Amino acid sequence: MSGGERALYGPLKGYHHETYVFPLPGEPGAPGRTRWKCREPRRNLFWFDRRCFRSEEDLVRALSGHITRIPDVIDVGEFGLQKFIEGRTLGSRFSFSDVIPDRLIDQIVELFEELSAIDPEKLSVERSCVPEDRPSDGDTAGFLERLICFTEKQVYERNAHRFGGLFQALGVGEGAFSHLRRNVPGMAARPFGLLHGDLHRENFIVDPQDRLWTIDWELAMVGDPLYDLATHLYLMRYRPDQADEVTRRWCQAVEQVRPGSSRGWEEDLPRLLAYKKAQSVFTDVIRAALAVDARSAALSWWPLIHAGRKVQAVLARAREALELEHVPTHWQVMEALRKWARKDAARERREADPSRP
Repeated sequence: MSGGERALYGPLKGYHHETYVFPLPGEPGAPGRTRWKCREPRRNLFWFDRRCFRSEEDLVRALSGHITRIPDVIDVGEFGLQKFIEGRTLGSRFSFSDVIPDRLIDQIVELFEELSAIDPEKLSVERSCVPEDRPSDGDTAGFLERLICFTEKQVYERNAHRFGGLFQALGVGEGAFSHLRRNVPGMAARPFGLLHGDLHRENFIVDPQDRLWTIDWELAMVGDPLYDLATHLYLMRYRPDQADEVTRRWCQAVEQVRPGSSRGWEEDLPRLLAYKKAQSVFTDVIRAALAVDARSAALSWWPLIHAGRKVQAVLARAREALELEHVPTHWQVMEALRKWARKDAARERREADPSRP
């Protein structure tokens, strides 16, 4: 499709896909010509989030005309290509300690407003979740229960044979889910809508004209709109004063478009944030463990130090949500990861050669 390897740029950094960027052959060679993304799902991935739509490209097509700044999609042969948005990610321009400028906050709020205006039942996009796994419109308690159930069954229990001992060493066990389920009863009813599901700084692209584009829609779902705000606040890590401002403006925007969308947010936003903090523990512990390579005789210390720091921080943020008795120190986390990595490397060697003791 690219016409030659010299035109390729990539692979881009990303967890879910291997992505390459290139101009199509025959397009004008002048600077500023359009480049496109070809994405292939990575094999044997751990999925940490529920998925609702079978094809991200089909969803992005359906959202054209409803969401102001999303990539175009074209078909080249059997492949759907997304337009590559030229610019920089929001995360590369502003650190967690920075205040995001008002001109960009305005566009984030506009995105939430546009999402609220979409009737998900009118989107002609094939769903991947079975009807039995879809709470009825407004059943926010059922929606949160399905999120907890997915993390419990598909992330924790499904991988307990490999990572269960590591979670136990870090003080996280099956009881975590009973703690989270205490937040389910009493949720206020809110009309369901389309959620992006992953609105963080690396999924916002700021182009040279200071326009904010939203990319990576693979985790989009239908559900409680307050969950999209909770996910956004947790992942963006705004300064407290700006988080309060974004929450206030979100409430105003969604209520104008779909009344009732912010109902009960004062009580329910902390419940959803508690789930996000807990979910990140299971996500980041597994990812950090996989980043520690113990297959060689000498375990590299820098990845271990980096992974330990990340896991210790996510455990600290989730201490109240998971009702942890204590948060292990950085050194204790590193030691737990080191021991796990040694055992996992031994397991791999046994599976590769069953005759080994």
